[in-house]
Formats: sequence, structure tokens, C-alpha cells
Amino acid sequence: MRWIPIVLGIGLIAVGAVFTFQGYGTLKGSFMTGSRMWLWIGIACLVAGVVVLVVTFVADRSS
Repeated sequence: MRWIPIVLGIGLIAVGAVFTFQGYGTLKGSFMTGSRMWLWIGIACLVAGVVVLVVTFVADRSS
């Protein structure tokens, strides 16, 4: 069942990247374009995804 947190982490990173680029104004065509709120939500998703992956791989190494 190790693949579940890996998929979750990659998904959070992907969603976070999209939200960040839309919040910054790089990806256009959405109500989120240019909104600082979505920029920060995207950054939070990116960080959460990286944390999930790091914890998953560190826990796996110690087993």
C-alpha cells in the first residue's frame, strides 16, 4: 500500500503547480487567474505534496 501516499503526493504537487501558475497569472482562462489566494493555496499544496513524498520515502528507508 506504499503507492497510495506516492500517488497522493504527486497529485498534490500537480494540483499545486496548476493553482500556483493560475494564481500568479501564467495560466489564463480561469476565475483563479491573477488571484493571490490561489497562488498561496497552490504553494501550500506543493509543500504538502513534497512533505508527503519525503515522509513516505524516509519511513520506507527506516523499515
